[in-house]
Amino acid sequence: MKNVRAYLAEFLGTFGLIFIGAGSICTDAISSGGIGLVGVALAHGLVLALMISALMRFSGGHFNPAVTIALCLTKKFPLKELPFYIIFQLLGGIVGALFLTWIFPMDVWREVNLGTPGLGPDIGFGSGVFVELLITFFLVLMVFGTAADPQGPRQLSGLAIGLALAFDILFAGPLTGGAANPARAFGPALVSGYWQGHLVYWIGPILGGIIAGIIYRFISTEKN
Repeated sequence: MKNVRAYLAEFLGTFGLIFIGAGSICTDAISSGGIGLVGVALAHGLVLALMISALMRFSGGHFNPAVTIALCLTKKFPLKELPFYIIFQLLGGIVGALFLTWIFPMDVWREVNLGTPGLGPDIGFGSGVFVELLITFFLVLMVFGTAADPQGPRQLSGLAIGLALAFDILFAGPLTGGAANPARAFGPALVSGYWQGHLVYWIGPILGGIIAGIIYRFISTEKN
């Protein structure tokens, strides 16, 4: 039952992130820009902070394959649980995106591809990977420094990680969409059928997460 609760928590957390995060982009479209970049960044950051705070005790509050992979490779998460976490994260993203198609008119969500992250003007594949790598590095570094480190301020982890995602989007939103999370891209992409540059949102975040985990493990005073 413990594993089932963890998988359900990962599903719910990722569902909330995609439903509110991608949904804020659809709301921005239906309100003709009434939310703006700051509002979209806050929507993502706040929902992630609250979902982590509510569900961390059940699953660790990953809600992101890049986080799970980084924790696994640094031996802070069991390898046998890795595929199940990722499957339920992706399922949460898909269901969150499906719900948005039932709420918003098709012409609205089609306009923004259901909030699917995409590369901005003059941002090529390599640049996109680099941007996603860097912003995920900051996000996952925050995970290791607060939630995963027994000596870190674990009680602040939800807020810290949510703020990291918010400032990631403030910087990278116009460049790549600021996903920093393969599940954030995959769910809306699958439902909307928009796959432009999709590999960017797997390669960049996973590499960024791994680098963050390795560096934090190196500088940490924790004995492993």
